[in-house]
Amino acid sequence: MTVDKKKLLKKRKEISARRPKFVRQESWRYKRVKKSWRKPKGIDNKMKEKRKGYPPMVNIGYRGPKAVRGLHPSGYQVVHVANIYELEAVNKETEAVMIKHTVGSRKKQQILDNAADLGLKILNPPARIEEIGDVLEEAILEEEYELLEDIEDEFEEDFELDEDLELDELDESDDDSS
Repeated sequence: MTVDKKKLLKKRKEISARRPKFVRQESWRYKRVKKSWRKPKGIDNKMKEKRKGYPPMVNIGYRGPKAVRGLHPSGYQVVHVANIYELEAVNKETEAVMIKHTVGSRKKQQILDNAADLGLKILNPPARIEEIGDVLEEAILEEEYELLEDIEDEFEEDFELDEDLELDELDESDDDSS
């Protein structure tokens, strides 16, 4: 990404921060009138006349820079992908992949694997990836087995099983006195 594009993305963010929330005329007055923007069209409408005290209207001056319009905040053009075949058409220099929300976990894993092979950036990677989860589970299981073996060794030394299936504790103090 070029320096100019980074500057323009920063400028777009500043413009967006200053941009007011455009509300529909009298949406603050009536519950039945939603806040979603509609252009006021009445002949004597105060908002249309841009009178003082009325919310601002949408106009061209609030728009962001043309070069970065429609880009993701990362600076890439977003390409929505639903299967592995759509990955082949993605240009890794200018475009990044966004996996559609309707894709299941199995197909999502295939898309992630193929995108990694092609060197593509994924904008919405899943929070839990199966491969990483399996590796972590194996490591945790190994640690648990080691802990269990250590505990078994300790119990074999301190306790003996009686013939009546009762546990008799061997005190070291008893062994020292005899």
